[in-house]
Amino acid sequence: MSVQERKQRERAERERLIVATARELAEQQGWDAVTTRRLAERIEYSQPVLYSHFRGKREIIGAVALQGASEMAAAMRAATAAADSPRARVTALARAYLAFAERHPAVYDALFQLDGGLAYAQEDTPEPLKDAFAALLECLSEVAGDGVRPELFTETFWASLHGLATLTRAGRLPPQDTERRTELLVDRLAIL
Repeated sequence: MSVQERKQRERAERERLIVATARELAEQQGWDAVTTRRLAERIEYSQPVLYSHFRGKREIIGAVALQGASEMAAAMRAATAAADSPRARVTALARAYLAFAERHPAVYDALFQLDGGLAYAQEDTPEPLKDAFAALLECLSEVAGDGVRPELFTETFWASLHGLATLTRAGRLPPQDTERRTELLVDRLAIL
């Protein structure tokens, strides 16, 4: 291995460590607790080293969001792969989405609530974000209905899932009714 390859590998490892540490800290204490000073202390690098990888917290949030989008897409695809009917696939998709939001609130915030400097629904949208939407679209396009653009239906269904996730987490909806809400969403919106 050349010196250049070793340095690139070490740089990539530092970036993974910064992102993992930011994510862990955000999940434990919230995004307000994530500062470059605190990250530098936790990973035992100087703040200038952090700034050589990320220009600031916004870019770190973006990196966590991209990682989270890949994980969310994988979770949704895994959940729908074993389902044997359109209704079962849509139900599995909804459950996987809501479970991801519940298990990873800081990642979910990085994806959908915080400014990570990422473009959404545009030409320059990063691939992991496009892939997460594609994971939704793959499942939902088969139930969009006649005369309905699958992308538009997917956006509407996704917005409903997002509303359920954020309202439940904020304590505005009682969590014990999450399963019934999921069933209603699948039965009424997807009309299965």
